[in-house]
Amino acid sequence: MDIATLRKSRSSNFAKITSEFEKIVNPQSGYSYEDDRYWKLERDKAGNGSAVIRFLPSTDANELPWVRIFSHGFKGPTGKWYIENSLTTLGEDDPVGELNAKLWNSGNDSDKKIAQTRKRRLNYVSNILVISDPKHPENEGRVFLFKYGKKIFDMLMDKARPTFEDETPVDVFDYWEGANLKLRIRQEGEWPSYDKSTFDDTKELFDGDEEKILAVANKQYQLKELLDRKYFKSYEELSRKLNSILETSSEVTSATSIAEKVIAPPEIKSAPAPTFATAAVEEDDDIMSYFQSIADED
Repeated sequence: MDIATLRKSRSSNFAKITSEFEKIVNPQSGYSYEDDRYWKLERDKAGNGSAVIRFLPSTDANELPWVRIFSHGFKGPTGKWYIENSLTTLGEDDPVGELNAKLWNSGNDSDKKIAQTRKRRLNYVSNILVISDPKHPENEGRVFLFKYGKKIFDMLMDKARPTFEDETPVDVFDYWEGANLKLRIRQEGEWPSYDKSTFDDTKELFDGDEEKILAVANKQYQLKELLDRKYFKSYEELSRKLNSILETSSEVTSATSIAEKVIAPPEIKSAPAPTFATAAVEEDDDIMSYFQSIADED
């Protein structure tokens, strides 16, 4: 790869990004938490934290600078947790999604409520460069994977598709005309808030130093590898785990009988009710991190 290739791919990259944002706004009717490739903002005892990061573009003009990963997290009567990537990420059937469909379509309000608590959750993963990390200055200048949810994704989309006509669209996933994100997290009640996070003005990365930009590009991770089969259990494996956690056999087909055994996770007040059984809760990484931390304690 050379600097000319990176520059040449810029316009096609941004066109692909804006096209994808358009699909999201106007739709047509796995990873391990110990993975050191991932960067996560450390917060203080009050739940607050800050850092500055730069979202990086895809080094392949045919790929988006993010991947979407769906997952499920809930606890069963055995006291065990089901925390797994969903096969719907790969466009395939998933046993939890199918069970949720039975619950949702049973006509029983209690079944629908349980389906809501167990619906899939959506997160995104992108390459980032850490500009400033006060808690861990050793991370500064390094490339990481960053897992994030709807709130941050909406900020990226708002920059590419501004609300007002006098605002200029910005491809934050750009080495030359992108912008650093001042990531600010505040604890508000049970969950964190990102409403104080802002993008700086557009600025060349490293003041346009092509040698440094190329060095960063060569350190980026191939996002499509995160969709490798090794990060997803087979349908059969997921079914066995689901049956074990719910204390059911594979022959049980009654949605209500299964629903009665499920212990729901803590209520997520910010999550809207779904309009169909497989709707995704587009929440931030903190929710799945919360589930994972509890599971690790068990």
